[in-house]
Amino acid sequence: MIFKIAWRNVWRSKTRSAVVILAVAVGVWALSFVLSFSNGITYTYINNAIRDQFSHLQLHHPKFPEDKNSKFYLENATEVLTKIRQMPAVEATTARVIASGMISSARTARGVQIIGVYPETETQVTHFEKNIVEGEYFKPGHSNQVLISQRIAEKLKVKLRSRIVLTFQNMDGDITAAAFRVAGMFNTGNMLTDDVQVFVQADDLKQNLMINANENDSIANLSLENQDFAHEIAIFLKDSKTVSEVKESLKAIFPEALVQDYWELSPDIELYETQINTSNTIIIVIFMLALIFGIINTMLMAVLERYKELGMLMAIGMNKGKVFWMIVLETLMLGLVAAPLGLGLGFLTVHLLQDTGIDLSAFAKGLERFGIETTIYPEMDGLLYIQIATAVFITTLLASLYPARKAVKLQPVEALHKI
Repeated sequence: MIFKIAWRNVWRSKTRSAVVILAVAVGVWALSFVLSFSNGITYTYINNAIRDQFSHLQLHHPKFPEDKNSKFYLENATEVLTKIRQMPAVEATTARVIASGMISSARTARGVQIIGVYPETETQVTHFEKNIVEGEYFKPGHSNQVLISQRIAEKLKVKLRSRIVLTFQNMDGDITAAAFRVAGMFNTGNMLTDDVQVFVQADDLKQNLMINANENDSIANLSLENQDFAHEIAIFLKDSKTVSEVKESLKAIFPEALVQDYWELSPDIELYETQINTSNTIIIVIFMLALIFGIINTMLMAVLERYKELGMLMAIGMNKGKVFWMIVLETLMLGLVAAPLGLGLGFLTVHLLQDTGIDLSAFAKGLERFGIETTIYPEMDGLLYIQIATAVFITTLLASLYPARKAVKLQPVEALHKI
């Protein structure tokens, strides 16, 4: 009976009810969009960092991460890669040779990290060739090619086919220099990496690292005829949920190596992943606080307009408890009509933008400082929709309490004589 009366009361003032429903629906739609946009930025950053920089897992010599010294390497890299590729959870893996040094042109010089890659396997792990904006990726059969970022090219005042010199320590600690030609320029959209990384072919870098190697007993096993070593092995998995499981397996297979997941390699990724739920909760609370005052205001007006009517209901025998729950039900019904409408609009908006994305190229200069792409693809999971629906229900319930309490406090005799 109370439910039926409450439903009729909702539609007695169609304009007022429509305004409340529209306000709640728009609020829910805006909340869905803001959350999806925020999640899109976060997940885009995380996915790009994993794909382009860290992969899911990396193997190093235990001492290599301390100062990136070339003398700390993993032996028998081919054998290690073969064993890793046999693991069902692994999608792709590649080895890298790394050295810290200087890149210099006829104009200037700057410090960089020199990364020697195997072109074919590197593209399987990072898809790095998609970042080439001038020139081309490594040409087969050509040696001493280097890929540099557009930012480094501008600072060195060089262009395609320009000759640059890379200076670094070889594996016995002596300074060595090698000339390379710029084969291509890349732009990852991440200023933090574009400023410090250059790429060469692993075999070219190995040859220069091995100069005079046979004179040093500590690396005598790495003769120019036996260069089967790597400083880093990157692993990309089919499913990121298997990272912990694969990590433990790798530790058992390669006890002499340091196995690190992307959370250890990049603490900021771990921070983003762990804080995204907290951020979503804060945004939901802020929106609901704004929404609750609008609902309270509308329902309070509805109660005051029906002061005489409510007094009459109480005078003919409706107790205060029923009056209280009638007002609560009216408010909840408004929310139950508005929430699905807002969530539906939010789902449609996210669905339409998932393929095209939101173009933020006008803010490219600022975004690249944080490693964020200029196209953001909104993302929402089912759990977030449930959280929003639950939040709307709780908000409307809380918003109904004050108007309902106001209604039950009126005196029937006074209400009947109110003009």
